[in-house]
Amino acid sequence: MNSQGNERLPIRVETLDARGSTAGEAVVPTPDTVTVVDLFATWCAPCDDQLEILNAVQPDYDEVSFISVTNERPSETLTRADIAEWWNRNDGAWTVGLDPGSELLAALGAGGLPYVTITDEDGTIEFGHSGLAGEKTLRDQLDSLV
Repeated sequence: MNSQGNERLPIRVETLDARGSTAGEAVVPTPDTVTVVDLFATWCAPCDDQLEILNAVQPDYDEVSFISVTNERPSETLTRADIAEWWNRNDGAWTVGLDPGSELLAALGAGGLPYVTITDEDGTIEFGHSGLAGEKTLRDQLDSLV
C-alpha cells in the first residue's frame, strides 16, 4: 500500500436521507468524475465553516461530485437523524455519508477534521488539506482539473 492510501479507494459509504442526499450508499470517490470529499464531524466547529465555503464553491462546478462524510458512529446519543439535522441546519446540499469504521479517513490519510480531498476522474488524489481549505484554494484546485 502506498502512503496516500490510494490502493484502498474507492470505498463504499452509507448515505443519509438529508437535503441533497438520499439514503443508500455511494462509492467514494465518484467513478469517472472529479470528486470533492469533505470529512467532517457534527461536533467540529471548523467543519461548519468548511461546509459554508463548500456551499459557496459547489454551485459553480456542476460536473464535479461533492460528498461529505463523517466517521461518527450512529448510536442512541447521536442518531442518523441528528447527523441529517446538522447537515440540513448547515445548508448541506449534496450527498452526505457515514464512515463509522474510519476506512475512508484512513484511505485519504486525513490527520484531522475538517479534511478536504479532491480526486481526478481516475480517482487519484490530487489535493488533500487538513484544517480549513479556503474558497480560492478549492477553486484553483478544481479549475486545474475540470
